[in-house]
Amino acid sequence: MATDDYHKILLDESEMPTQWYNIVPDLPEPPPPALHPGTHEPAGPDDFAPLFPMELIMQEVSQEQYIDIPGEVLDVLKLWRPSPLFRARRLEKLLDTPAKIFYKYEGVSPAGSHKPNTSVPQAYYNAQAGVKKLTTETGAGQWGSALAFACAQYGIECEVWQVAASYRQKPYRKTMMEVWGATVHPSPSEVTEFGKSLLAQDPDHPGSLGIAISEAVGEAAPHEDVRYALGSVLNHVLMHQTIIGEEALLQLAKVGETPDVLVGCTGGGSNFGGLSFPFLREKMKGNMDPTIRCVEPAACPTLTKGEYRYDFGDTAGMTPLMKMHTLGHSFIPDAIHAGGLRYHGMAPLVSHIYELGLVEAISVGQTECFTSALQFARSEGIVPAPEPTHAIAAAIREAEACKETGEEKVILTALCGHGHLDLAAYEQFLSGEMVDFDLSEDAIAEAMASVPVIA
Repeated sequence: MATDDYHKILLDESEMPTQWYNIVPDLPEPPPPALHPGTHEPAGPDDFAPLFPMELIMQEVSQEQYIDIPGEVLDVLKLWRPSPLFRARRLEKLLDTPAKIFYKYEGVSPAGSHKPNTSVPQAYYNAQAGVKKLTTETGAGQWGSALAFACAQYGIECEVWQVAASYRQKPYRKTMMEVWGATVHPSPSEVTEFGKSLLAQDPDHPGSLGIAISEAVGEAAPHEDVRYALGSVLNHVLMHQTIIGEEALLQLAKVGETPDVLVGCTGGGSNFGGLSFPFLREKMKGNMDPTIRCVEPAACPTLTKGEYRYDFGDTAGMTPLMKMHTLGHSFIPDAIHAGGLRYHGMAPLVSHIYELGLVEAISVGQTECFTSALQFARSEGIVPAPEPTHAIAAAIREAEACKETGEEKVILTALCGHGHLDLAAYEQFLSGEMVDFDLSEDAIAEAMASVPVIA
């Protein structure tokens, strides 16, 4: 292949990575431990046992640099992996930029996003442990769809609490989950006592990921054969996603390119970590020096406006305390269309590397995101999910800056899902009804008031 004679860069099935990359042992400082919610002492494996099978708990605290992907998991991942890497030539032409824009496309999975990269191994390890049912939360429905698909592969029941605002915005996500056999509730729901208490205060409660997590955790913890699965935030989830970045490294090497700038949409952190961590490893080794940038919604700016401190992962305060950038576990975000990015906290690992200065962060409003999405869709042909429109907007910003300076930068991002079930969002934008939400300092202060103070 000539150096510049390509649009799509593919890997053979034989080139698919067979190990996940764990960034923790390579970091200059270890990340702070999770804490028991009652004692505030470091949480041990037994504290996580009511929620996760031991194999995932061991991955969560692992100091091994690489962990083998089980053959039974690889067999399912090969339904769509390795995923393609595209050069966005038509977008480059539209922008008239000297930059080269690459995007790793994860919308080729059965669920249409990157989420099955972790839902499949999570369902596998739970099945191996004899678990009969998994509970979970979902925002836009990408994670719920992915877990429903994965549970169907291993014969496990799946029960999903979907944030009410997204449940109403995206009805066909519910249908997709039900096609794969899942039971789906809007959250807050009438199924749990916590949900009932919130609906009693506000029958039209929009919900939040923190609330949905509380409901799912509350249903899983008391039962021996029921466990909980999380689609982002935790170390093992981000590790499962590193297959994205490992493949992208191999694909760029095929055409002799290395990124100057890497941008990724960032809500809970799994898509961003999955793409960036292998490149950050190479940066720390001195093999390349990309600028690595988190891109989050202006309505839920955990890195750019949140505080770095211990907080609960859920609204009811049932989970271990994690040190992360947070807007406060009681924070209720505005109902922007990027439902997968409406989480009050950032992954502890992403928060930690941000504190170490290894990555940077910006926030973008949703009207700029959808303007960029139309440029992308009308040139590249793929309708992006609302979440990766944030990364597309940042990539376009960078490419336009290159046009001004004449720099021929290589820009890499992950298009982590398609927007075929998100067309209501595009309809609102095209009709001129979409508005931006800017998070006020007062709203942050109100939510942060309930965050525990840890000495």
